[in-house]
Amino acid sequence: MGGYTLIENAPLGARNTLRVDTRARLLAEIRDASKLPELLAFPAISQGKLLVLGEGSNLLFTGDFDGTVLAMATRGVQVEQDGDIARIAVAAGERWDDFVRWTLGQGFAGLENLILIPGTVGAAPIQNIGAYGTEVAEFIESVEAWDTQEQRVTTLDRAACAFAYRDSVFKHQPGRYIVTAVRFALPRSRELRLDYAGIREELLRMGVEKPAPFHVAEAVVHLRTRKLPDPAVIGNAGSFFKNPIVDASLGEAIKREHPELVSWIGADGRWKLSAAWLIEQGGFKGEREGDAGISNRHALVLVNHGRATGAELWSFAQKVIAGVREKFGVVLEPEPVVV
Repeated sequence: MGGYTLIENAPLGARNTLRVDTRARLLAEIRDASKLPELLAFPAISQGKLLVLGEGSNLLFTGDFDGTVLAMATRGVQVEQDGDIARIAVAAGERWDDFVRWTLGQGFAGLENLILIPGTVGAAPIQNIGAYGTEVAEFIESVEAWDTQEQRVTTLDRAACAFAYRDSVFKHQPGRYIVTAVRFALPRSRELRLDYAGIREELLRMGVEKPAPFHVAEAVVHLRTRKLPDPAVIGNAGSFFKNPIVDASLGEAIKREHPELVSWIGADGRWKLSAAWLIEQGGFKGEREGDAGISNRHALVLVNHGRATGAELWSFAQKVIAGVREKFGVVLEPEPVVV
């Protein structure tokens, strides 16, 4: 079939970075976004559950999926307008890291702190991915999507996307929008963001005194490679837990009891706490039950040491959540979608 492929009883073990051995009743891989309406009109798809999948790097399957998994395999990067700030349209199926490296090669700035994040471009706005003091929302001009409610292609500008910390309208209205492309507004030059998680120190180690965006990207690659386990080596979905945001009163109370608490105070006065610190203080870093556990390299990372099922991974994650809540009175939330 032109533009898409359908597979029944499809294995998904190679399509999620936690390496959960699971299956979907139907897998639809789409290469042409214009074919979406035709594909979604099939009764076998329209009358059942639908899950949109990029690289499966922000997802935990707790069992087989009794519905259709829609894998976005669309490709294309187009500079629609160049200048001091360029408008660049990118297909949802493009790999995020490949796109970041392309922007650096073309002399664009802005995304250097977001290098080496797994996943696709289409998934980036849903989660409002962020790292090393930068969020992707800063550079998104608009998101093009198929609106399953209105049955039409729609374009959401940055305001309509309702971006927040690891959040967006796409998470608040799950299933409504299928992202088909993202438009970025990228400057040729900007003030580099260096005051986060050791970037300046890494640049000094590299012997760089006047950094350019590609130097920052290289520093972030070094930092991420040292701190985070590689999904190609051990199954994981990157940071599994969000940094919790709490009222100042709770943050202050924890700080009084634990002066070494890692935290940041937001513009609204609320505190963002380091989930990694909370988990490590709870004694979970490096812990495991069977093949499910927390990485000994980074406390935010849930790992599959071999053949853990999705249910076992989720059970261990809930154990971590319960332990942190009991010790600190803080409720952790998962970053990935739990299915």
